[in-house]
Amino acid sequence: MKKLLVFLLAAAMTLCVLPAGARAVQPTVTVYNWGQYISDGSDDYIDVNAAFEEATGIKVNYVTYDSNETLHTKLATGGVSIDVIIPSDYMIAQLIAEGMLEKLDFANIPNYQYIDEAYKNTDYDPDNAYSVPYTWGTTGIIYNTKYVDEADVGSWDLLWNSKYAGKILMFDNPRDAFAVGELLLGYNINETNEDALRAVTYKLIEQKPLVQAYVMDQIYDKMIREEAWIAPYYAGDYLMMLEDNEDLAFCFPDEGFNLFIDAMCIPTCCEHKDLAEAYINFLCDPEICGENLEYLGYSAPEEAAKAYMDEEIASDPIAYPDEETLAGGQAFIYLEAEVTQLMSSLWLEVKTEGGVELAPIIGVCATFAAIGAVIVITGARRRRRVKTRCAKWKT
Repeated sequence: MKKLLVFLLAAAMTLCVLPAGARAVQPTVTVYNWGQYISDGSDDYIDVNAAFEEATGIKVNYVTYDSNETLHTKLATGGVSIDVIIPSDYMIAQLIAEGMLEKLDFANIPNYQYIDEAYKNTDYDPDNAYSVPYTWGTTGIIYNTKYVDEADVGSWDLLWNSKYAGKILMFDNPRDAFAVGELLLGYNINETNEDALRAVTYKLIEQKPLVQAYVMDQIYDKMIREEAWIAPYYAGDYLMMLEDNEDLAFCFPDEGFNLFIDAMCIPTCCEHKDLAEAYINFLCDPEICGENLEYLGYSAPEEAAKAYMDEEIASDPIAYPDEETLAGGQAFIYLEAEVTQLMSSLWLEVKTEGGVELAPIIGVCATFAAIGAVIVITGARRRRRVKTRCAKWKT
């Protein structure tokens, strides 16, 4: 937990960027973030929002969403007042293109100095004008070692294995779900070709009878309680689940995976920009960042934060994969509106039992079936604090 001295130092630094009127009124800063995506005081970890409130006297109104698309819909619909959001890389690019983000005043965010250069000048925000990295991470497959045969693990095709019908979960958003299908069929995760996207649609429809549920935050209860045994999800969330079920394991699929950055931004519907920048600055403090991400399991975009983490966590091979593993990662990029609309339409067909016309895409699928059949299982990664490991990482 934060020491009183740290609270006071953080308060002094934060309050110095606020106008006198804001300090007198003490308004509320509204934060819209993913569920399960900030340390909330559980298990004796820091309560980040409570620490901010204690340090500054500013109240945090904290609201959650379950996908980038839900966030976008909320902002696009209008009629809301939100001060801080934490979207993923490709969504940040889309929000910039649509004029939905405010430029940041970095004079109010001095802790930006601690962000590593590797997470600046990104494709989604090349001029570092609209965003400050919050976390980075990867996707992969979470599975229960009690029920899943290690010989079946290593490829995204585990999610299509009929042996585990009814025990498989799937992403409940089009971008992540399509990425799984694209990787399995040998495509790039930023594919824009309509025939390729329709081939992926067919593959996802093929999977549908095996899927117990399409989920986002619901994955926690289902995997921890062993209602489901297999799910694609984010590595950081896996590390949180692992604390409650040590039979869970994580695999970086052979075909590749999504490598992402989530960042803090201020939407144009913001009413308290100075307070929003103070909140962002607070989360960038190395000690706050370190304690926050030690709880979350996600990866810190600032090396300085690792000094405030347990050494085992700071060196965990799932949270901080080596360069060889990271070479298999692909970042999402912003897709043009027509492609996004097509993907959303095709995803709706998947979710509604798949009314897609199969004739035009069967030939395309057949071509790529051969590709999927010859992928070689490789890799050697261990997961933390668990005696039973993914077979390909056993030593």
